Amino acid sequence: MTTTSNIDLDLLLKRRLIVARFGEMDLGRWWNTTQLGSDGAQVLKRGFPRTHFFAQARSVFAVASHRTSERLDPLGDVAATSVTLWRLPAEIEEQFDARWEDWLDNAGNWSDLFLRLQRPQGDLVSVLLSEGAVSEADLEAHSRLERRVDGPRVRVATAFAGSVSEVAQLALGFAHGAPGELVAPYAGLPK
Repeated sequence: MTTTSNIDLDLLLKRRLIVARFGEMDLGRWWNTTQLGSDGAQVLKRGFPRTHFFAQARSVFAVASHRTSERLDPLGDVAATSVTLWRLPAEIEEQFDARWEDWLDNAGNWSDLFLRLQRPQGDLVSVLLSEGAVSEADLEAHSRLERRVDGPRVRVATAFAGSVSEVAQLALGFAHGAPGELVAPYAGLPK
């Protein structure tokens, strides 16, 4: 499978950061973290003056991934056969992890986004749009998604093909939730 040709890793990082921030306890209350807000920055800044934002992000990504998998399917049969914003096909995750060092080396390029996310202006969808993480076409496709009636999840694609728009839908799908009510967006594993 060759899914990485369409994946913009910087855009993936931006989407993950925005959704991760909106899931924190002071906003969506989907995972039990408060690290990407201003309080989290103060705690880690002393130990990681240049890269504290990325230390915060790595931690929240791990919690968000775990919580999304739990919510997607407590028994594990759907989670084992799907992809989420936090668990994409292995080759994409490997490229994402390999890119992490570049982001750390250029952490200053990301500081403004991290600072804006400490106090986001608007809801998840509006921030994804204003930060250039999704397009108007992505929003149109998102409006056609329906929440599954059999649980707190929304399927964004039958089989994940690795398109930019599918990853956008994995991010936008979280907007089907409400404070304290996580809805887990997912797609089927590639064939």
